[in-house]
Amino acid sequence: MDRNERLEKQLAFALEIDKEKNIFRQTHLSQNGRNENDAEHAWHMAIMSYLLREYANEKVDIAKVMLMCLIHDIVEIDAGDTYAYDEEGLATQKEREDAAKERIFSILPEDQKQELIDLFDEFEACETPESKYAHAMDNLQPLILNDSNGGGDWRSHKVSSKQIYGRQIKTRLGSETLFAYIDQLIQKNILEGNIRE
Repeated sequence: MDRNERLEKQLAFALEIDKEKNIFRQTHLSQNGRNENDAEHAWHMAIMSYLLREYANEKVDIAKVMLMCLIHDIVEIDAGDTYAYDEEGLATQKEREDAAKERIFSILPEDQKQELIDLFDEFEACETPESKYAHAMDNLQPLILNDSNGGGDWRSHKVSSKQIYGRQIKTRLGSETLFAYIDQLIQKNILEGNIRE
């Protein structure tokens, strides 16, 4: 592949991932704003991962974590956003995201396709220090937004504490400190009636 062809593929991918800005999530922006999009979520997670890296359970390669945060939802361009507590959607999520992963990352030159697929798969497996910490960010980011909005998203979806704690297991794998903080937020929102017991 010549240099021009490689550049064309890289720029085609850059344009393709712009579509991530059109994938809206259930979570609302702070101050009761509109629904956030996937690109905003990824950017926010990446910045948070850098700022909060001292709380990771293990030493992490922060550049790798930030890239993981930035690419983890690109597959939702095709697969759509699956709400964290949507049991039906979660049942087909992997199949939809695997197909999306292959199509979208295949736009890139082969070496970069493989690099990003490997990084995406590492995030999904949640076994390395970096992927565990990135998952902590993926769980913390919407939680602090929802808390800042008085728990409106939890109330509207009738989310239970059991559902939230079930998801936060991965936060604990990445950061005991952040899990302790999250636990306080959850308990506060239970008391306020935003989260069902």
